[in-house]
Amino acid sequence: MSQKGTKKNLYPSVLSYQIHNFEKNPAQVFSDAEEGSIYVARKIADAIKKQQSIGEHIVLGLATGSSPIKVYAELIRIHKEEHLSFSNVITFNLDEYYPIQHDQQQSYHHFMNEYLFDFLDIPESNINIPSGKVALEKLHKYCLDYEEKIKSLGGLDIQLLGIGRSGHIGFNEPGSSKSSTTRLVRLNAITRHDAGDDFLGKENVPYKAITMGVKSILEAKEIFVLAWGQHKAEVVKKALEGPVSSEIPSTFLQEHAHCEYILDEAAASRLTKVEMPWLVGSCLWDEGLVRKAVIWLSDKAEKPILKLTEEDYEEHGLAELLLKVDNAYKVNISVFNQLQRTITGWPGGKPKSEGQKRPERAMPESKRIIIFSPHPDDDVISMGGTFLRLVEQGHDVHVAYQTSGNIAVHDHDVERFIEFFEDYYEENENKICDYIALIKAKKVLQSDLLNKNTEEVRKLKGLIRKGEARTAAKFCGLQDSNIHFLNLPFYETGSVKKNGPTDIDWKITADLIETIKPHQIFAAGDLADPHGTHRICLDIILEALKQHNQKQWIADCWLWLYRGAWHEFAIDEIEMAVPISPKELMKKRKAIFMHQSQKDSAPFPGEDSREFWQRSEDRNKITAQQYRSLGLAEYEAMEAFKRWIY
Repeated sequence: MSQKGTKKNLYPSVLSYQIHNFEKNPAQVFSDAEEGSIYVARKIADAIKKQQSIGEHIVLGLATGSSPIKVYAELIRIHKEEHLSFSNVITFNLDEYYPIQHDQQQSYHHFMNEYLFDFLDIPESNINIPSGKVALEKLHKYCLDYEEKIKSLGGLDIQLLGIGRSGHIGFNEPGSSKSSTTRLVRLNAITRHDAGDDFLGKENVPYKAITMGVKSILEAKEIFVLAWGQHKAEVVKKALEGPVSSEIPSTFLQEHAHCEYILDEAAASRLTKVEMPWLVGSCLWDEGLVRKAVIWLSDKAEKPILKLTEEDYEEHGLAELLLKVDNAYKVNISVFNQLQRTITGWPGGKPKSEGQKRPERAMPESKRIIIFSPHPDDDVISMGGTFLRLVEQGHDVHVAYQTSGNIAVHDHDVERFIEFFEDYYEENENKICDYIALIKAKKVLQSDLLNKNTEEVRKLKGLIRKGEARTAAKFCGLQDSNIHFLNLPFYETGSVKKNGPTDIDWKITADLIETIKPHQIFAAGDLADPHGTHRICLDIILEALKQHNQKQWIADCWLWLYRGAWHEFAIDEIEMAVPISPKELMKKRKAIFMHQSQKDSAPFPGEDSREFWQRSEDRNKITAQQYRSLGLAEYEAMEAFKRWIY
C-alpha cells in the first residue's frame, strides 16, 4: 500500500521512454479511492489557506453522488483536526433534480448537508445549490441569475466533478452543447436507471434536473474529475482517450488547460498504458505482462495461443516481446501452460498431488474453510459452484454472512411474511397489525433510517434474508453449526450510506477466524460493488487477519478472492478457475433462487438490469468461452479466483 494521499506508480512495466501518450488530460492513479480523495482534499484545503492568507474568498464548484464522499469526509477531518476554517469559502453545486423538495432524502440539498455542510463553519449564505422548488415559469431567469452570481464572484476557482456512465458531467447528458450554461434538462434513461437505487426504483426518479452547463464548468480555473471502480473504467477511457464529442460531454474537458483526472486502479484499468502498455512504449517484460500481452494478441488475431506466429507478434506491435526469447512458440507454450495450470476441479486442493503444479495445496486433504459473504447471497451468486464442490469433496466448510442485507428487502415482502404469521398466529394479531401499520405509514421514498419505529421492520427484513441464506447454505450441504451470521454493525444504518468499520466489526470477524483457524478463506474481491459494502467487508477481513499475524496457524491460511454480480477478473489475473458442469450450474441457480426477496426485482440492482442469477451464469459462461478461445479445454462455465497475499 502506498503512503496515504500519494500517487501510486501503477505502470512499473512501462519504461520512461514513451512512443505515444493516449491521454488528453493528466490522470493521477491511486491505489484506492481513499488515497485519491485525500490528495484532492489536500489540494482544496491548501487553496483555501492560500486565499485566507491574502484575505480573499475562494469559490468552489461541488458535486454530489458517491465519487466525492470521501473527499468531503477528509475536508471535515481537516476542519476538525487541523482547525481549517471554511468561513471564506463560497460554494456552487453543479445540479439538482427537478422538481424536488430540499428536505427530501434524495435531494442534493439533503446530500450536501448530510455529507459536508452540517460539519463545517461555512456561512449558510455562502452555500448555493440549484433549487428544485422554483416555479417552472420562473426557472429560466433563476438559471440566468445562478450563472451571473458565479461570475460576479470571479468565477469558480476549483470545480469538483464525477463522471456518469454515459459520460455526462453534472447533468449534461449526451448531446449537450459545449456552449451550454445553467438550465433545465431532461435526464436520459441511463442516468435515471443509475439513480434508481437512491429513489427506491427508477419509476420514482424525476425526469428533469437543473444543471450547470458545459460552458459553466469549462470556465472554472481548475477542475478535478473523480472516478472510482471498475464500472467507470470504460467511460474514463473514452473521456481521456477518445475524440471530443457532444455524445460524451466529458470529452470537452480535454480542451481545459488545468483539468486533472483522479482515479483508482480499477477506474484506470482500461487506459491504454494499463491495458496495453506495449502500445505506449518500451516495456519491462515480467511473467505477468507477457501473459497479459499474449492473451490480448490471441484475441486480437482471433487465434488460439498455440497458433500465434511471429508475424502475428510483429503485426500487432509485440516484436519487442520476442527479443526476450528465441521464438514465438516458446512464448506461446509458456503462457498456455500457465493458463492450463489455473484450471482445477479441486478448489480445496487435490489429494496426493503434492508434486504437481496446482492452484491449491494438496495437504491437508480435508481443509477448514470459511466463505465470507458480504451480503446474504454473494456466496452462491459468486462462487456457488465452488461452494458445492468444496462440500462434496469433504472439506469442513463454514459460511459467514457479514451483513444482514436488510435494506435490500422490499416492504411488500415484509408485508407478505407478516400476513402469513397473522393467519397462523392469531394471538399475535395486535402486534402484527402494528408492524403492518409501520410499513404502510412509510412514505414511498423514505428509508428505514428516517423513522425510528421502523427498526422493528428492519429486523424483520434481516430475518427474511437470514432465512433465505440459511436455506441456500443448507441446500449446498451445510449444517446449522457451520452457518454464521455476523451482522456487522457498520452496515446497520437503515440506508445505502454506511458507517466506517470499528473495533467491534474487526473483533467479530477476528474471533470467528480464530475459532475456526481456516486453511482457506474465500472473500469478495468485487470492488466494483457500487455501494461500497464489498470493499468495507474485505478491509475488515484483512484487518482481522492482521490481528492474528503472529499466530502459528495463520501461515497455513490462504486467502482467495472471488468476484460477484458486478464483473469478473480478467483472464490474465485469474489464478484458479473452477469448471462447472451443466448440472452443477443448474444446482447453483437453484441455490440463488432460495433468495426469493432478491428475485425478479431486487431493491438495489445496480446498473445491470439482469437478475443476479443471469449475471452470474452469463459471467461464468463467458469465462469458459474465453478459456476455450485461447485453445484450452471446453467447459460449460467457470468460476474464477485470485489469491491475495496478505
